[in-house]
Amino acid sequence: MQAHNSESSRTVDRPVPTRPGDDEQRRIQRIALPLPVRVEVRVDSAVSWNEVTRLSDVSAFGAGFLLKRPVKRGRLVLLTIPMPRQLRCYDHSEPQYRIWGLVRRCIETSESVDKPQYAVGVAFIGAKPPTEYLRHPSRLYDIVSRNDEGFWRITEADLLADDSDLPKDLRKQTRYPIPESLVLELLNDAGEVTRSETTVTENISLGGAAVFTQFDLDPGAFLRVFSVRNDVRIISVVRGKRIGPDGITRLHIEFIDRLFPLEGIE
Repeated sequence: MQAHNSESSRTVDRPVPTRPGDDEQRRIQRIALPLPVRVEVRVDSAVSWNEVTRLSDVSAFGAGFLLKRPVKRGRLVLLTIPMPRQLRCYDHSEPQYRIWGLVRRCIETSESVDKPQYAVGVAFIGAKPPTEYLRHPSRLYDIVSRNDEGFWRITEADLLADDSDLPKDLRKQTRYPIPESLVLELLNDAGEVTRSETTVTENISLGGAAVFTQFDLDPGAFLRVFSVRNDVRIISVVRGKRIGPDGITRLHIEFIDRLFPLEGIE
């Protein structure tokens, strides 16, 4: 088609997403480049964690790397990378390239339960997150299209959408309405257990649960969840609290440092 002949004068910093030329194809293709990368994940408006790892592959518009903690598909993360200038779309003179990415894939690759490892793939969305992200950093997003710079446009994820036709690792996490026995452990600043209670879940998924409790905890509080059946402990954060029609308090918690082992449930 001749409609694209005029695009030959574009620079490499202005990709043509519909029919990329040789220069743009090189920028889109992932290349193996084990650069150090700092990955920052916000738990809520006050709490975040970060990990320094290395890229497994990268392009101008996305990257892959390994993490010791899982990150939900649809989460936004901030990456800081000493990116080659020819792969940057801005900040060409800065020593570090700070760019936001949308998690598109997070697959457990651990060979040992003592050394968890997750392969993460992100799509770059640009220099800034959406405005509402600053108020709701745990919000999940989906890709819509690419903008003129080649970055991905995103929108808030439809958590009720049917994704049954997707591969299992790309599906949203199913909640199972079953009573799973757990112990909730409250920790002090030294990491010591100060209080604990044995309880059961109202529902549970790979990434979180609603649990019955007598604790009066506010959203943002951290605790450790001990799965009796699996003999595993998971650092978790309280996302919400509600009282059911039976008068019993439920905590809505998100698992932080690993996914819940649902073998035997799914």
